[in-house]
Amino acid sequence: MRTADVVVCGAGIAGAAAAYHLAVRHRVARVVVVDERPPMTLTSDKGTQAYRNWFDGPDDTMVRFVGRSIGIVEELAAESGNVFQLSRHGYAFVTADPEMREWLRAQARRLERFGAGAVREHPGPEPYHPVDGEEWRGIPDGADLLLDPALVREHFAFLTSDAIAVSHVRRAGWMDSTRLGHWLLEEAGRHGAEIVRDRVVGVSTTNGALRAVRLASGGELSTDRLAIAAGPRLPAVLDMLGLDLPIFLELHAKMRFEDRLGVVPRLAPFTIWNDSVGHIDWSAAERARFGDGPGAQWLYEPFPGGLHVRPVGDGRDILLIWTFESAPHEYVWPPTFDPHLGDVLLRGFTHVAPRASAYIGEAHRGYVDGGYYAKTPENRPVIGPLEMEGVFVTGALSGYGIMASHAAGELVAAHMTGGSLPSYAAALSPRRYADPEYRRRLEAWDAKAGQL
Repeated sequence: MRTADVVVCGAGIAGAAAAYHLAVRHRVARVVVVDERPPMTLTSDKGTQAYRNWFDGPDDTMVRFVGRSIGIVEELAAESGNVFQLSRHGYAFVTADPEMREWLRAQARRLERFGAGAVREHPGPEPYHPVDGEEWRGIPDGADLLLDPALVREHFAFLTSDAIAVSHVRRAGWMDSTRLGHWLLEEAGRHGAEIVRDRVVGVSTTNGALRAVRLASGGELSTDRLAIAAGPRLPAVLDMLGLDLPIFLELHAKMRFEDRLGVVPRLAPFTIWNDSVGHIDWSAAERARFGDGPGAQWLYEPFPGGLHVRPVGDGRDILLIWTFESAPHEYVWPPTFDPHLGDVLLRGFTHVAPRASAYIGEAHRGYVDGGYYAKTPENRPVIGPLEMEGVFVTGALSGYGIMASHAAGELVAAHMTGGSLPSYAAALSPRRYADPEYRRRLEAWDAKAGQL
C-alpha cells in the first residue's frame, strides 16, 4: 500500500490550489492528487474565468475572503511572469433604470464599508480613467460610478443609448484559469506532489479516524488526511462517505461567439446588464422554429437582468452568459443545454448592444458549453474539517471557484497542518451548520447571494 501525507480528491482549480498550498507553502512532503480526468477538464475550464472582489451580503465575509484570494492570484501572477494572463479590465454593471442607478450607488458605498475599495463618483472631483491596456498592476481598487448618461455614452459607446449609469468595479477582470491550474500543479510537483489518474471510491477508518483512501483501480493510499475538492461531484463524494452537507447543483452555460463586427471593444470590462429584459420579441420564423410545446415555454416568459458579455482571447471572440437558471439539477456528465439557448443569448446581447442585432439568426456560429455550480443555501463555500476525523473539504465554490479557490486552498491547508486561521474561517467552516442559530439565520438568506 502506498503512503501519502495528504490525499487531494479532485484536480480542478480547487484541488490544484489546495495541492499548491500544501506542498509549496506548507512543505507537506507527500501530496497525492487523485482524479480520473486530466486536470482542469471538468468544470474549471467551463466558466467565464473572471474574478471580482465585489461580493454583497449580510456582512463582509465574502469581500474579505475573495479579496484575500485575489491577493494570492496577484502574487502568483508576479511570481510566474503572468503565465496565466491575469488582466484587470474590471466589471461594469449597467442600468437604464433610475432606481437601479441608486441601488448601484448604495451597493458601492456598502461594499466600500466592507473593505472592497474606495468609491469615486463621476462627474466629480477627479476624472474617470477608462481601461487603457492589459497591465493588471497599478489599477485603483473600489469602483467608479458613472452617473451622467453623457459620460456613459462617451466611455461605453457600444451600449444602448438607454443606459444611464455604470458601476465600474476595478479590482476585477479575468485570467486563463487552465494555465493557472496547470502552473499550480507543476509547482506542487516540484515540491514532491504527484497526480494519480484514478477515482476515490471510499475510505477506510479506525475508530472513526481516516487511515486510507480506496481507489477504483483496487489500490489504497495509506493516509490520515484527505481534502475533498471534487467540484460538482462533492455531493456524491459526501454521500459515499456518509457525510451530510446542504449542497446542491445548478447548471450554467455560456456561449463563445465571434464578434466579427467588433461590437464589443477589446478593452471593454466584463459588462453586466442589471435590468430585467422582459419578453423577447421573437420573429414569426423563430416562433415557428421553437414551437409551442412545454419545452419551449421558457422562451416566451419574461427574462431577468444579468446578461454578461466580455472579450475573450486574442482575436474577435466574446463570451455571453445569462444567469437566469437556478433550478437544482442532478449531476449528469456531459451536461446538455437547450438547443435554443444561443438564440436567447444573442437576443440579450442585442438588448444591451444594439449593433449586435446583425447577429440575430447566427446562433449556430457560437459554441455553447458549461458546467455546474455547487452551492450552499447561502451561496458561501464550505472549507474545513468534516465530522470524520482527518477528512476536510474545500468546495461549494459556486460560480466563483476561479477567483476564490486560492484563499480556499490556503484555508484548507491551514486547517490540515494546524496553521493559523484567518478571521473568516469560522464563517466558512462546514461546522457552521451544526449551530441552530445559524440554521435559523439561513431562512432569511438567498442561494443567489453574491451571484450576478
